[in-house]
Amino acid sequence: EVCAALNVTVSPGPVVDYLEGENATLFCHVSQKRRKDSLLAVRWFFAHSSNSQEVLMVKMTKLRVVQYYGNFSRSANRQRLRLLEEQRGVLYRLSVLTLQPSDQGHYICKIQEISKHRNKWTAWSNGSSATEMRGKGPQRGTFLGTSLLILPHLYVVSFLQSS
Repeated sequence: EVCAALNVTVSPGPVVDYLEGENATLFCHVSQKRRKDSLLAVRWFFAHSSNSQEVLMVKMTKLRVVQYYGNFSRSANRQRLRLLEEQRGVLYRLSVLTLQPSDQGHYICKIQEISKHRNKWTAWSNGSSATEMRGKGPQRGTFLGTSLLILPHLYVVSFLQSS
């Protein structure tokens, strides 16, 4: 029973467009919990590519405290990230403010379901889902926007360019 799969999805989709400088919003949705009395820990990771190592960006602890990590804990980066609980135990929103080309990469939401068991915090289940933001220059050189393409449990966000 410990560390069973938890059903987690990331949205929006299938397509969403942003302009450079606008704000991107990703939702992490938990459609079922294993235990009624459990709490959720929500972590968003970033990786430049599918081959690169995932880096923890921001976490909401089981007690709903938001913590920033690594480069994302620096003031300029921290001010561009917002992690909020939209619906308790069900829906979490990550906002990336003022989109920049450097925001390209994979965004992975990982959820862990935790509760007290024999006076110890115990993880009962885990789940994750991902979004990929990537650069794409079909015609020219100025940043135009972002498209989100839905794939089964994977969303692809591309920056469109023209010059």
